[in-house]
Amino acid sequence: MVAIIMQFSDELQFTHRDRKDIYDHIERYGTVDYEDARRALNMSPEAFGHHVAVLRRDGIVTRSDDDTLRLAFEDEREETYVEDGIEVTIRQAREDDLTGLVGAMREALSNKSYIEGETIADIVESENVLLRHNDLMKRVFFVATIHSDVVGWVHINVSELKKLEHTAELTVGVIEEYRNRGIGSRLLDCGLEWAHDHDIEKLYNSVPSTNETAIEFLESRGWETEAVRKDHYRIDDEYVDEIMMAKPLE
Repeated sequence: MVAIIMQFSDELQFTHRDRKDIYDHIERYGTVDYEDARRALNMSPEAFGHHVAVLRRDGIVTRSDDDTLRLAFEDEREETYVEDGIEVTIRQAREDDLTGLVGAMREALSNKSYIEGETIADIVESENVLLRHNDLMKRVFFVATIHSDVVGWVHINVSELKKLEHTAELTVGVIEEYRNRGIGSRLLDCGLEWAHDHDIEKLYNSVPSTNETAIEFLESRGWETEAVRKDHYRIDDEYVDEIMMAKPLE
């Protein structure tokens, strides 16, 4: 049997309310124990097993050997290359990357120079879920790993609102030890490719004006400043402008 994997561009449709409830539960909590989910949803073993089987058949949910359930949205792009004798892999983040990803974001953003990135880290840590695909938003991460440890990320957040669904927010970062090795550029390319494949027409990213390195990096990759919000941030009791940057996609 050929496995079907749902894509982020696919519309979510459920022919039974219980299946939507199962999906919503997994989408909310990430990887969940099979039996814990069944009890939380107050379904009989027979009904729950049937609905999970249908969700698996339709490529919406996977069931692992350890009897856990997770969403099956996956992106096949994966790149492994060697730079300065170091093997780097760039791939879609999985739920079991969550702790390492948040840790990498905290380390990379410890100088408080990337507020949007910090906000994403806070949200992911509080929700304890990486993937989001619901009626309000889609969220996906790609990570750069070395020896299976997360050292960088690119995040794309897409609104499901009709008026905004052609745009997406992007953040990207690499921990200090592995900067200036091309990892950030490859992550950014990965994010751009994903956005293009999902019919995003424009990406945006906001950084404090004090983060000259990030601004120069994005400008070198074709991003432009669309607006400046004066004194938008207060960092260490100093007011700092927000530079709102964008990248049109063709």
